[in-house]
Amino acid sequence: MIGRLNHVAIAVPDLEAAAAQYRDTLGATVRAPQDEPDHGVTVVFIELPNTKVELLYPLGDNSPIQGFLDKNPSGGIHHMCFEVEDILAARDTLKAQGARVLGTGEPKIGAHGKPVLFLHPKDFNGCLIELEQV
Repeated sequence: MIGRLNHVAIAVPDLEAAAAQYRDTLGATVRAPQDEPDHGVTVVFIELPNTKVELLYPLGDNSPIQGFLDKNPSGGIHHMCFEVEDILAARDTLKAQGARVLGTGEPKIGAHGKPVLFLHPKDFNGCLIELEQV
C-alpha cells in the first residue's frame, strides 16, 4: 500500500538555526520557509537525493507543534510521511484494519499541494504517520 518515504518531519524550536545547520554544516539544499496556516506550521524542506527532511515550526497560538515542543524543548522527530497512490482507498483499508485516522478522516491539502491524512501514533509503534497521495 505505501510507496516511497516522502519525508521525515522534525519539530524545531528555532527554524532559522535548524535550516542554517542543514545548509551550512551539512551542505544540503534548503528551501524557503512556507507557512501552512491550515496545519498551524511553518515548514522548511531540506532536499536530499532520495527523500526530504521537513523542519516544522509553530505558526499561530494553536499550533499542534507548540504542544510537541513544550514536551520536547530541543525538538525531535515528529512524523514520517509515506506516499500512497489513492489516499481514500488507503484510508478505508487502514480503518478496516483498525487504524485510527486523525481529525475528520477527510484529507487536507498538505505542504506539497497534495491530499494528506495522519494516522494515530499509538497504532504505529508511537510514530505519527502522514500519508500523501502522489
